[in-house]
This record gives sequence, C-alpha cells and structure tokens, in this order.
Amino acid sequence: MAPPLLLLNNVRLQLGRNMLLDGAEFSVGEGERLCLVGRNGSGKSTLLKIAAGLMQPDSGTRFAQPGATIRYLPQEPLLAGFPTTRAYVEAGLAPGDDPYRAYYLLGKLGLSGEESTDTLSGGEARRAALARVLAPAPDILLLDEPTNHLDLPAIEWLEAELRGMRSGLVLISHDRRFMENLGRAVVWLDRGITRRLERGFAEYETWRDEVLEQEERERHKFDRKIAMELDWVRYGVTARRKRNVRRMAELGAMRKERREQRHVVGNVKLGAEEAGQSGAAVIEAKQVSKSYGAQAIVRDFSIRIMRKDRLGLVGPNGAGKTTLLNMMTGRLPPDEGVVKLGANVAIVSLDQSRALLDPKLTLAEVLTGGVGDLVHVGDKARHVISYMKDFLFQAEQARTPVEVLSGGERARLLLAKLLATPSNLLVLDEPTNDLDLETLDLLEEMVADYPGTVLAVSHDRDFLDRIATSVLVAEGEGRFVEYAGGYSDMMAQRGSGVAAKAQAKAASSAAAPKARKAVAPSKRKLNFSEKHALDTLPQKMAALTAKIATLKAQLSDGSLYARDQKRFLALTSELEQAESELAASEERWLELEILREGLEGS
Repeated sequence: MAPPLLLLNNVRLQLGRNMLLDGAEFSVGEGERLCLVGRNGSGKSTLLKIAAGLMQPDSGTRFAQPGATIRYLPQEPLLAGFPTTRAYVEAGLAPGDDPYRAYYLLGKLGLSGEESTDTLSGGEARRAALARVLAPAPDILLLDEPTNHLDLPAIEWLEAELRGMRSGLVLISHDRRFMENLGRAVVWLDRGITRRLERGFAEYETWRDEVLEQEERERHKFDRKIAMELDWVRYGVTARRKRNVRRMAELGAMRKERREQRHVVGNVKLGAEEAGQSGAAVIEAKQVSKSYGAQAIVRDFSIRIMRKDRLGLVGPNGAGKTTLLNMMTGRLPPDEGVVKLGANVAIVSLDQSRALLDPKLTLAEVLTGGVGDLVHVGDKARHVISYMKDFLFQAEQARTPVEVLSGGERARLLLAKLLATPSNLLVLDEPTNDLDLETLDLLEEMVADYPGTVLAVSHDRDFLDRIATSVLVAEGEGRFVEYAGGYSDMMAQRGSGVAAKAQAKAASSAAAPKARKAVAPSKRKLNFSEKHALDTLPQKMAALTAKIATLKAQLSDGSLYARDQKRFLALTSELEQAESELAASEERWLELEILREGLEGS
C-alpha cells in the first residue's frame, strides 16, 4: 500500500474551556476522496486548516510528503493585494504550470479574469478562489464548502471537473448529492475524535446511527454498573478494608469517567408557528413580465399556487429567480401582468443574505427583539435560554454578538427567529447554505410537515428532491417552466441532451400538461419544417458533438496559448459557439419530440 501524501495523527486543540479536537486524525493518499463530516462547530474547518498547515494544534503531528502540492479552499477567501481575478489565480500556479488552465477555469466559473478584486461580491471571490486551487492540479485538494454561491450548472461542472482530476480530495460540504457523487470514504468528526468509514457518503448516515446506538447501549451498561456499585456501598461494605478501599476507588473512577464522557449534542427542534389557514389559492400570476433596460428578466409568466404546494425555483445565477420570487410575494411590482395574493396569506421569508441579523446585536437581543428575556412563539412566551437550546445554542452564548458566530450558527439563529413568527407561506431563499447535515434533515422534515405553502430557491438537488412537489426552472430569456416533482423528476422530464430520448413519452403524458410551454398538443399533424427538423437534428447534434470533441482536443495543448494566442482565442470562441448551437439543437429536438408524441397520443 502506498504511503499517504498527507497524515494527521492524534491532533488536539483546546479553545477556551472547550476541547475542540481530542485525538483527531486522518490520512489521504493519491486519488483518495474523503468527505469530512460533523456538526456545525465540531471543528471540521479547524481540522482542515491544520491539514493545510495554516494552524498549529496544541499537540499531535502533521506529515506531508516532500514535494507534494497541497491547495486549500477557505470559506472566506482573501484577494487583497491582487489587481484582478486573473492575477490572483495565476499567482497560485507553480513554475511550469499551464497559464491557459487559469483562463479556462475562470471562464467556466463565470469570470473573465479582468474583474477588480476590490469590487467582487462574496460569490465572485469564492469562485476566483476555487479557480486558484484547481489551476495547478495539485496532489491534495482541501475544499471547505466549495459549492457555496455556485449555481446548479456550476456545481455539476465542478463535480465533473473534480471527478476527472487525479488529486486526493478532502471535502467539507452540506450538499449531499455532491458528496454522494464524489466521496469514496467518510471521516466523521464527533466530540473531538474522528471515525472513518471506507464506503461512500450514501452509507454514512446509517453507519453513524448504528455507532450512536451502540454507544448508547454501552452507556446504559455503564450506568447500571455504577448503580450496582452504589448499592454495594450502601448495603455491602464489610470489614475487609483493602478490598473495600479498592472498590471505592474503582467507583470513584467510574463516576469521574461518567462525568467526563462527552455526549452527543442534542438535535435541533424545528417547528414553524402556524398563522390562520390561508385561502385555497395562495398566489395567482397572469402574464407577468419584468425587464431591466433591454434585458427581459421574466417574460409572460403565469402560475397558480395552491395551499400546501411546495414549489422549488432553480436556474443559473442571474436568471431572475429572486426577482420572480419577489414579484410572486408582492414585494416587487411587475412591469406587465397581475399578481394576486390569496386571502389571509401571512409570509415569513428567509433571505440568503441573512440581512435580518444585525451583527452588533447579541443572540438574546435578536430573539427577544431587545426587550426582556422572553421569546414569543405564536401565543406562547418562552424564556430565551430555553428557546436557544432548541437550536443547539448554549446558555453562555446568549450574550454573544452575532458577528462572531460561524455561518452555520447564523443560519440556525435566523431560522430560530423566523420560525417563531406565525405564517402560512414560507419563502426560503437558499435555506441550506451553511447548515450541517443533521439540521438540514430537520429543516426538510419541518418543511414536509408545514401546514402552509412553501416557495424555495435552492441549488441543493437533494433538498429539492425531498421537499418539492414541483420545480420551476429558468430556461433563459425570461422564460420559466414548471415541472411536476422534485429535481430528479424535472431532469427526467426535461432531459439532458440526446441521452434523454427515452423521456419523451413520459414527458408528453405527465410533464407537458404541467409545463408552461408553447408545445401543448392539438389536433393537427407536424408540418413539413417540423418533420424535417426532427429528422435532421440528430445528425446535426452528432456533428456538433464531434466538432466540440475536436476543438477540446486542440485546446488541450498546454503550449498553444503561449505559442499562438490568436489561434487559442479563435478556437475558444468557436468552441463556445458550437456548445451553444448544440444546446439549442437539443432543446428544439426535445420540444419537437414531445409535440410528436402528444399529437400521436391524441
């Protein structure tokens, strides 16, 4: 077996009174893919920083193979000192690395390379940092929440990019689907120690529950043994002094061990406070449009949302999802069309920017409104400390300012604030950001049990599969199309290029009536141009696919950019045009195939 490229052994780190890491360890070798999992605040990011050599533990060892290249993606990258994103990414290259790869990665992540680092948004800074760590194709990649601020196309591209790399990978992420698709082993950090599962992430939760159940059984046995010894102390002490002294010492040792056992932190208790029931029709939008200048954000959109619907909104960043959400909830007027909210609609919104949290306020002030020590949950009053504990906050954190909380703690605090407010329409804008898996599980259960209506913008495919009754997809040019079911159901109906040919029949019978497309079947036949397109598009798509493969092969020449920059740029432009033509051809073929199946079925 090859020696590991990176090894942490018996790492310990104490922060204040809390022993954050208490003998944590892991190793990663060439090509290994590890998912590092654990509760928010368990020390995952700290352990990754130690692995990257950016933080020193109190004790323990870190070993990296000499010459191994290790790159680390932090949650909050700093780009100060670099004039542009391209300069920042190229600064991470080693001598001999291909500068074209930096240019390629920036483009794939939606950046030109000319952006000033002084004016970047948090999402743009994170994408630039992702390009920087990927560009050298390092031996080890340490990625802390790499999918944050990425839209679905970018997440799926990143999956494919990482899958094709030979780098060892240690990954922290709240995105289950991302970890299931990439992880081959799991390192679970729990109460300061690590356990390793040599199977994929899909089996982690079952394994974790089995470990915790076994631990609970052992704790129960231990408690019974202490009870038996206490019974002996009360009734069985004899004059055999030496034996008695030994047993009393053993009892004292057991009590001390029991006191020092670090128990599993309790679960978050999520439950939304219900306002009165809304009307049957919650939102009705008719031919709604919105533009900014010449750019159409939403075009001729209509929808009727009923009570207890759970609608997911997906699409690329900048496609207009938040704009559409604001129009549907009455916060933004449309340029054209009408939006009507139903009777007795009470809205509570979770903003992805966490703007409702004043960083200078303490946790208690956020939850109580700065008045007294009580949190009003519906028509009930609860002490703020008791309510905080439902969301895994400790009593001593009541006076902690919001600005020092982790991202996950801020997400939990905002949920605690919002869920105390009565509502029957829950609007969630990227609710899964920064939540640990256990809290995410409970959020999904809460949404499933919520008696009202839910609108959720999310890039988390697993979350959408678990909560959505339909998915609204931004198709480009201001068009939004609704598909029945969750994200996977949408993919099955919408297809993924030519490979989705088998979905046509199912889409015509299930998706087409739901989808708001201008391809509804009518009592007519395909005209000549439609028949011709349906017959010739497969050949055109095959030719475009071959052309794209050829262009990519030419661009894979690492010396091309330095040798002939004009040819490199021309090939890049040609590749983008071919990919755009292929996408348009696939979409047109899919529409015609659905139309043909619908006409034949009628």
